[in-house]
Amino acid sequence: MTLFSLSLSFFLLMDSIGNVPIFISVLKEIDPKRQQRIIFRELIIALGIIIAFYFLGAWLLTTLKISQQAVLISGGIILFIIGYKMLFPDDAAGTNWNFGKEPFLVPLALPLVAGPAVLAAVMLYSHQGVAPIICLSAILIAWLLSTVILLMSTTLNRLLGERGISALEKLMGLILIMLAVQMLLDGLAPLLNSTNA
Repeated sequence: MTLFSLSLSFFLLMDSIGNVPIFISVLKEIDPKRQQRIIFRELIIALGIIIAFYFLGAWLLTTLKISQQAVLISGGIILFIIGYKMLFPDDAAGTNWNFGKEPFLVPLALPLVAGPAVLAAVMLYSHQGVAPIICLSAILIAWLLSTVILLMSTTLNRLLGERGISALEKLMGLILIMLAVQMLLDGLAPLLNSTNA
């Protein structure tokens, strides 16, 4: 995969635009200046977790002797499910974040930014033969874009409104589904070719 496609995949999985209303809800009782520091701190923690899973993933998949085709197919399925949920969200899920004190680690860093989908994806990509510098650069690019969006969460929420944010999230879900289908096709291609031979 190219740096662009990897960066886009990670960015979509981090779902920064979809997380804007949740970040606002969690931090609404905190001073605006303090909010910026908390968001940046939580994103730094999330980045550390994601990178740790990248290196752990390569070792884990090698130890378990999981094939390249299995990585591609399972990765495609995971991305498809996440994309589907972005297109057709469950409105009842994740709408009641209530924290009396300043949040730490949960829920902003984990699971909102470094969620299960992102962690699973970095583990899978780490075993696909992509150069580490490309994969780590893609993680950093996606993280930087997410950081900018989430630091501007109050402004974005005011400019786009709930419907605008929902529309952007659905567009991201559609793109993610297309990436997932391509990954599935890449994983199934060797199996189909061996059957036709």
